[in-house]
Amino acid sequence: MSHFFDALTDDHIAFVRKQPVFFVATAAAGARINLSPKGMDCLRVLSPAQVAYLDVSGSGNETHAHLAADGRITLMFCAFDQPALIFRVYGQGRAVLPQDAGWEDLAAHFTILPGTRQIFVVDVGSAQTSCGWAVPHMSFDRERQTLRKYHAAQVPEERIKVLATRTTSIDGLPTRPQHFIPKPSLS
Repeated sequence: MSHFFDALTDDHIAFVRKQPVFFVATAAAGARINLSPKGMDCLRVLSPAQVAYLDVSGSGNETHAHLAADGRITLMFCAFDQPALIFRVYGQGRAVLPQDAGWEDLAAHFTILPGTRQIFVVDVGSAQTSCGWAVPHMSFDRERQTLRKYHAAQVPEERIKVLATRTTSIDGLPTRPQHFIPKPSLS
């Protein structure tokens, strides 16, 4: 049985912080639905009514395009251990790029990784728990290092030139290009 909440509870926050992977879904009129897995310890709960996640450049920028066009976003977390649970966060999201006002304050919550493109902020509209009884038991082995290594080997000035040409989604929706590369955190 599912239950809805207006904001994240302490139990929800503890559950979210424990998950090594979550999924992001967005959509915009006339565009494909986008669904992406996220890892790399990139999500932060800013308050019971707001979460954010660090976005590292990958193969596309569909989430950015969809949020600019529509704003709707769903985050889904599943327990692959005990107790079984599926937790969804429904909300309105927006992209904050390194050149935007507010970047520094948001970035302080994260370890900035090579290839960091933006931070997505999600204002929670509602949250939902459901049983998760069909989710398999699986154990976490380790994070993949491939994307980190790829971006660490790139020349930042060359990457900015490439990103400046990527101003649309796969469906032709506009995105804002990144103007500068944030320095990775020392860790």
